[in-house]
Amino acid sequence: MPVVTLTATDLRDRIAAGALSAEEVANAFLTQIEAREPAIGAWAFLDGDDMIAQARRLDADRRAGRPLGALHGLPVAVKDVIDVARMPTGNGTPIDDARIASEDATCIARLRAAGAIIAGKTVTAELAFMHPGKTRNPVNGGHTPGGSSSGSAAAVASRMAPLAIGTQTGGSVIRPASFCGCVGYKPTFGRISRAGVLRQSQTLDTIGVFASSVADAALLGDALFGHDPRDPAMRPGPGPRLLETARARPPVTPTLALLRMPGWEEAVHPDMAAALDELADHLGDRCFEVTLPPLYDDAVRIRERINLAEMARNFDRYARHREALSPRMIAALDEGGSITARDYLVALDWPEILHAGLKEILSRCDAILTAAAPGPAPEGLESTGNSIFNGLWTMTGMPAVTVPLFESQDGLPMGAQLVGPREGDARLLRTAGWLVRTLSPKGEAR
Repeated sequence: MPVVTLTATDLRDRIAAGALSAEEVANAFLTQIEAREPAIGAWAFLDGDDMIAQARRLDADRRAGRPLGALHGLPVAVKDVIDVARMPTGNGTPIDDARIASEDATCIARLRAAGAIIAGKTVTAELAFMHPGKTRNPVNGGHTPGGSSSGSAAAVASRMAPLAIGTQTGGSVIRPASFCGCVGYKPTFGRISRAGVLRQSQTLDTIGVFASSVADAALLGDALFGHDPRDPAMRPGPGPRLLETARARPPVTPTLALLRMPGWEEAVHPDMAAALDELADHLGDRCFEVTLPPLYDDAVRIRERINLAEMARNFDRYARHREALSPRMIAALDEGGSITARDYLVALDWPEILHAGLKEILSRCDAILTAAAPGPAPEGLESTGNSIFNGLWTMTGMPAVTVPLFESQDGLPMGAQLVGPREGDARLLRTAGWLVRTLSPKGEAR
């Protein structure tokens, strides 16, 4: 079996056992990058020599009998809004073309401590917002890969990296994972440090991960979780043992609550609607349908108000270079700057109000089941797609995971999204793994 088709957990175990070296793994992925990158354009910065140098140092550590980290020898792609020392952080804008990071973001330091190879920087939409970068969908290059973490999703889906990290402020992890056909996991807000990461919205920004299996996403999440006083959104607490729990069989068969989100009738693609209905029928009495009251109809607008108001403040430096910004970014900053303090503060009250109703649903099930995106990736590269089914979970700080269970009639991937309670990340990933095995007993690797 080719190295690049192995799961990250398989690769890790083979490297630890000496069946593969970190250098062999790095070379295999560099060969895959050489073959796929010209058509996909997932990378903003890549230094193959540095990847090999990192791998050789890790192999030397293993030969010397030094302790191996949980990610020893695994290449990880990094969204280009996250600082990696001595690498450029372009943030998807020419304004930062010359910017070289002086130190690692906290999440990068944790990756290095776990023995990961920092593979390079992946393409982001402009300032992690909506104006797309150069990346194309790896399944069909005429369609969007989603965004803003487009390069990270495309790199994992095309096997140019076994793991990747990105950020989500609206739907920037879950949606591109759905469009490209890989697993995307957005954890509970405040569980992975954002120190050293472009700040768009302090209330919403969340680090997320991309992988080829639920277990791999849990493996990467375990390495990234941990308190960091440099991020005021974080709270001290023990790690949730994501991988151990995700690999376990649920003690009882999970129950899911099927939710057709606000805006469903207008936004959903017929293929996605049919796929979810078929899944619900397959699950039978393990799935029941719920609806949200009209109170939730304004959730998209409320999240956007918080996002734009905070972005206008945090991007003041970029706003001074309007000539280098896209019309979409200029319009967003202008709108954010026009939001009154009163309207912004009122919007900040809503996440907890909306969360209360969702907690009640989750008291009756293991996870909420809904669409990860309205349908397959839209044709064309002018848009990153619609995040209408993602923003509620980001705003309420709840963990979400998408798994590539469906396929459109045109052969494009579509993801089912599972959402769990705050701090219920491990249980959510266990439920997602169960769902994959239920539909395909060989579909969820160890």
